[in-house]
Amino acid sequence: MKFFEVENNSLIFRENGETVQITPWGKDSFRVRANFLGEILEQPGALLEPVDMDTEPAFVVEDEYASITNGKITAYCHVDRWGNRLQITYKNQKDEVLLKEVTNGGALFVKARDFRPLPGGNYRLKVRFESDPAEKLYGMGQYQQEVMNLKGCHLELAHRNSQASVPFYVSSLGYGFLWNNPAIGEVDFGTNITQWTAESSRQMDYWITAGDTPAQIEEAYAAVTGKAPMMPEYGLGFWQCKLRYYNQEQVLNIAREYVRRNIPVDVLVIDFFHWPKCGDWRFDEEYFPNPGEMVRQLHEMGIETMVSVWPQVDWKSENFEEMKQKGLLVRSNSGIDVQMLTWSNNVFMDATNPRTRDYVWEKCRKNYADLGIRIFWLDEAEPEFTGYDFLDYRYHAGAVAEVGNIYPREYARMFYEGQKAMGQEDIVNLIRCAWAGSQRYGALVWSGDIMSSYEDFRKQICAGIHMGLSGIPWWTTDIGGFHNGNIHDPGFKELLVRWFEFGTFCPVMRLHGCRQPETPIIDKSGEMRQSTGADNEVWSYGPEIEEILVGYIHLREAMRPYTRSLMAQAHEKGTPVMRACFYEFPKDPVCWELTDEYMFGPDVLVAPVCHAGAVSRSVYLPEGASWIDARSGAVYDGGQYIQVSAPLEAIPLFLRDGHGDEIRRFFTEQETVKGR
Repeated sequence: MKFFEVENNSLIFRENGETVQITPWGKDSFRVRANFLGEILEQPGALLEPVDMDTEPAFVVEDEYASITNGKITAYCHVDRWGNRLQITYKNQKDEVLLKEVTNGGALFVKARDFRPLPGGNYRLKVRFESDPAEKLYGMGQYQQEVMNLKGCHLELAHRNSQASVPFYVSSLGYGFLWNNPAIGEVDFGTNITQWTAESSRQMDYWITAGDTPAQIEEAYAAVTGKAPMMPEYGLGFWQCKLRYYNQEQVLNIAREYVRRNIPVDVLVIDFFHWPKCGDWRFDEEYFPNPGEMVRQLHEMGIETMVSVWPQVDWKSENFEEMKQKGLLVRSNSGIDVQMLTWSNNVFMDATNPRTRDYVWEKCRKNYADLGIRIFWLDEAEPEFTGYDFLDYRYHAGAVAEVGNIYPREYARMFYEGQKAMGQEDIVNLIRCAWAGSQRYGALVWSGDIMSSYEDFRKQICAGIHMGLSGIPWWTTDIGGFHNGNIHDPGFKELLVRWFEFGTFCPVMRLHGCRQPETPIIDKSGEMRQSTGADNEVWSYGPEIEEILVGYIHLREAMRPYTRSLMAQAHEKGTPVMRACFYEFPKDPVCWELTDEYMFGPDVLVAPVCHAGAVSRSVYLPEGASWIDARSGAVYDGGQYIQVSAPLEAIPLFLRDGHGDEIRRFFTEQETVKGR
């Protein structure tokens, strides 16, 4: 009996209604798809057509056995006679097992690829692999947990406010794996098996690559999912924001004060509800009577303007009826069509519909971009369905259960393509969520509406490292956290400083938060509007803290050449800006265990102080380099833990093998000034 054949440069298996296709897809990589009672489909996913195919695949085909080799990776396929089930094992060029489908288990009759029919023709899909208990896994996007090694974790494959599911991971065994399926689902990285589940899917689709180092794996992944544009110069400095600057004069006064104090600021952010109703996508004339003049004055001060955009459309919006008539909105499958309750009844614009993208961008072009605004804050990008009842909604691209996770990527795409059509290059837009491939649309992801606590602070360190390994090099947080930060609380002031130090060494440095106490806003008609939070500028916390914060803004300025080079690497190779230590030192086993220190590029080791009241911390210096304390100039050998003094104004920083000259020079000059 013949189970295998070679067709269109792919290895094909067919048996009893199932078709499995293994196709070379980029260097040292395969795309693997399976369909039951149907042909292999081209479906919405993350993968681009491969361009880097420098070797021809090699095939071996026998009756019950076959293999396909693409560079460093080989898929070995054999048919288990107990049910004629296909089992695939992936090995590298050293004949080491990377990943292996589960066996049938004899009489257990376990399926590696389990298609359970659903009404309407789709399947609930489960895919199972054997698990190596010693394997370590990293990536998968952004989950709010203080965990680096994901082995043993259960993860929801769905987006929420502060959760971004990007289903790609890097394995310590030397491979990367992308679950190329935007369905709502889950994954279990168990000690016995790894199991992927899609709630509704037409076929199985994943991608696997082999690499000798994490860098090789990341570069192969970026080659098939896309790379970020080159970060604009205004993405390298400090961004000022709060919830919220509610009128035009407030925005200009804040900008003027930064200029007066000679504090560099690249971007000033106008947050939500500067519009009359959600879905109007324009400034409210009562509070912003001449936004074009405001933007012009900010540009004269050397400051870019960023405005918040929400995908919600209020039933009372001036655009609601037209968008409803034209079919440009997300639809509820049944019941009253209210998808989020925030100040009113709202539905979401359907970012997966190209006609919606054209319609909404045209509004934003006319009301924002034509005024000179070049940066957009794409909030609510999951989107934030009230209750997150994912199965209740449907997009143009399909049911949310089947394709829901592509929404934030298509949201970013809408603005990216609109800005490109206007001739804008080097695009960056802040967005609250991402899926695989979002990076190619200029998506700068931030970690959502997190709490102002040390626990959440520590979680963001893990989240930033994981996002970089997930192929999203542009990432940031609300410095100080978003909720519950009282500007009069000494404990919060300490947290803010520690977070600000960390933010200096994030891909983008942005201060934001809903600071307490808030002030209510009532418009001229007597209607309650979204409140404005307490002051959140660097001088808002007293002169001692201002001195520390301003010092770090100047350090960020001094690092521009270095940060620019990191952004070039992200653009050219897909390299993370914020890197797990094992990315640079894969042979050091300790580096695979670290949760609260990381590399900012190849040369700067960052060890944030992330516990209340701490004035010192233990820092591990990776083996294979010598390390210079950026402040003191002391030199240490790698491969050891050291105890480092860290008063409030100091974040432990170490420079690799004498690199990072601009950072060492900055601290030397600071000490010289203090000594005069």
